[in-house]
Amino acid sequence: MAEAKRDYLGGAKIDPPPIGGGITVADLVDHAFNAYNAARLREACRLFVERLALPDVTIGLSLTGALTPAGLGMAALSPLVRAGLVDWIVSTGANLYHDTHFGIGLDMHRGSPFLDDVELREEGVVRIYDILFDYRVLLDTDAFFREVLKQPEFQREMGTAEMHALLGGYVREREKKVGRVGKSFLATCAECGVPVYTSSPGDSSIGMNVAALDLFGSKLRLNPSTDVNETAAIVYGAKASGGKSAVVILGGGSPKNFMLQTEPQIQEVLGIAEAGHDYFIQVTDARPDTGGLSGATPGEAVSWGKVDPEKLPDAVVCYCDTTIALPIVAAYALTRAKPRPLKRLHDRRAALVDGLRRAARLSP
Repeated sequence: MAEAKRDYLGGAKIDPPPIGGGITVADLVDHAFNAYNAARLREACRLFVERLALPDVTIGLSLTGALTPAGLGMAALSPLVRAGLVDWIVSTGANLYHDTHFGIGLDMHRGSPFLDDVELREEGVVRIYDILFDYRVLLDTDAFFREVLKQPEFQREMGTAEMHALLGGYVREREKKVGRVGKSFLATCAECGVPVYTSSPGDSSIGMNVAALDLFGSKLRLNPSTDVNETAAIVYGAKASGGKSAVVILGGGSPKNFMLQTEPQIQEVLGIAEAGHDYFIQVTDARPDTGGLSGATPGEAVSWGKVDPEKLPDAVVCYCDTTIALPIVAAYALTRAKPRPLKRLHDRRAALVDGLRRAARLSP
């Protein structure tokens, strides 16, 4: 009994030093985030640095919610990508669309959630909670995408990662012209060879503009099977080479499932022996008991083969607003972890898919 009691009380004593001016974010997390969801956020930060940031780990990141309109693409996501701490991404199309505003010279502004939306509509102002921007921002961004998507290199079938890499290259060139270099994380991903997928490509203004051009004869066709196979190949390639696979899930929804379904695709559909993702970090404000995917826990994911059951101790769920957690995790990781060489998975997609095909036990 005494031995069990000692085990229960084996954690570090809660005895933080007083918070003083000039304390770093990393020190604040280590010393003052001692309980409740602050402690879960500390665990996520440390798991990221102590496990995910190791050289043999492939890190996938899923994005939902309006993160880029809040400036978190340029503030947090691009620095993580450049530091080699994000290897592949599944995002809502909306995050990529709104990210582009900044790169092509358009602005969004701090505002208030307590405004008259009828008046805003009359004044030509659009609101995303407490972010405000001119309606012309949407029209100008749509015009930019339509002009780019008309170019010859888009007139064929492709996956969303290829389309986003091509788009990111155009955004990067526009950044240079308008003096906004470094403002678009889509451009950063294209430069760094980080593939960016969208699980529902029609569910965003980018997809809406693709559809509009289709009315007038565009040959661009987005193949969802390409995305399913490439993402599964990335995960299989990481594991087959002796490394590990990690997922960092910001929010939930379709991008979360698309990222996690890579393991069932490998195991259940293709018949390849595998155990699941090795490391799991999720930031969400959704409850698990309503049956929604956004609240689904890593324990539930184990039953699907999505997460390795032996790695559940290396799974953290933090119930927190992502706009709070992401800057903190990014600051902690960029302070405590060493930058890693870029894996440039976008450039290796064909070889990774070939490896997955050779390993598959599915009867065609």
